[in-house]
Amino acid sequence: MYRKNAWKQYDASTEKEVMKFAEGYKEFLSSSKTERLAVKEAVKRLEAHGFKSVEGLKKVAPGDKIYFLNRNKNVCAFVLGKEKVSDGLRILGAHIDSPRMDLKEHPFFEKNEFAMADTHYYGGIKKYQWVTIPLALHGVVCLKDGTTVDINIGDDDKDPVVGISDLLIHLSADQLVKPASKVIEGEALDLTIGNKPLKGEEKNAVKANVLKLLKKKYGVEEEDFISAEIEVVPAGKARDYGLDRSMVAGYGHDDRVCAYTSLMALLDIENPQYTSCCILVDKEEIGSVGATGAQSNFFENAVAKLLELSGESHPLWSARLTFEKSKMLSSDVSAGFDPLFPSVSDPNNAAYFSYGLVFNKYTGSRGKSGSNDANPEYYAWIRKVMDENNVCWQNAELGKVDQGGGGTIAYILGNYSMDVIDAGLAVFNMHAPMEIVSKADLYEAYKGYKAFLLG
Repeated sequence: MYRKNAWKQYDASTEKEVMKFAEGYKEFLSSSKTERLAVKEAVKRLEAHGFKSVEGLKKVAPGDKIYFLNRNKNVCAFVLGKEKVSDGLRILGAHIDSPRMDLKEHPFFEKNEFAMADTHYYGGIKKYQWVTIPLALHGVVCLKDGTTVDINIGDDDKDPVVGISDLLIHLSADQLVKPASKVIEGEALDLTIGNKPLKGEEKNAVKANVLKLLKKKYGVEEEDFISAEIEVVPAGKARDYGLDRSMVAGYGHDDRVCAYTSLMALLDIENPQYTSCCILVDKEEIGSVGATGAQSNFFENAVAKLLELSGESHPLWSARLTFEKSKMLSSDVSAGFDPLFPSVSDPNNAAYFSYGLVFNKYTGSRGKSGSNDANPEYYAWIRKVMDENNVCWQNAELGKVDQGGGGTIAYILGNYSMDVIDAGLAVFNMHAPMEIVSKADLYEAYKGYKAFLLG
């Protein structure tokens, strides 16, 4: 069968390359814990590889490299191909948001002489996994004068961290009989951010002290947090996992592992036959909605502008008609077969660590509800491209029928009559504060995405 353990195929030189590639990814993952940070890192790499912002450009030609930004939370990059843009694109699409907690608009309060911060969780999480671990704060505070203040607390070695406390085991008799979904309630996900009162302050003195510290470091007032976007994420860097260093542990593999490999694939191609694209979007974990989600018109507008810059602006060649001739990989992760929890997977249709890039013909749940369900003609073309380029790959479903399910952005682009299939990496602990991926799968995904762009 086509399923092959990638490690068994590598010689010493290739294995060294795999390990080197993983080091670059760990750096990206550690510095890209929010969508804004991921976009910032992506733009830095794009510009280092000769990509130019679309702003101010009058025309483009084959071989040109350009990128579009959307509210600093989306980026869409293109390498112009030899064929006309209207002949179709090769698209890699991943999301850069991950499950987390966000500070509420009025986050700060004091309770029993502790300064606290109120949160609202984002995306699907097991709430009990987010207590008693070091947490960091990343985001922006936008002031009324138009300036934006970057907030970064908890990931520098000299920084303090924050966290959510849990009940000690000695007093947990009542708590431990609750179902897992109720052990920690959403409104109980409150951060402890201070315990030292401000001298001379009688009321809410601990909260006042924390606000004074924020004012001193960042120049912001409590009211300014109404127009802020502060994300609460696990503190600490991505690390090697396993005594053999064969895996990577870190926050946000879903879906920044696909974002990174997709981006690197685009950066490493020159003069493709068809115009190649990597688009990184926001809001997938809550339905791909809003101005920065995949359901917005940002991508369609970017392609329309690209057609104009390439001299193909004509009613006959709208962005939508270009999409009909395009091919896309919805670059998103899949559930890895976990030997500790085998009962939720169909062994013949599960994603295994180190067996390479995972293709999901369909995702969804309850009878494929909400899935893209790729056409078999397109799937056959994908198989041919992967095999001709010696990419280790596998197929999978997201668990047993009726066990659960999930979705990606595939169906959104499929609505344009585009050929789309999901393609990503197997992940352990998906949506947990610490997720795990295989370094071999990381490298094979990069190879597979690059082969696709050139196919």
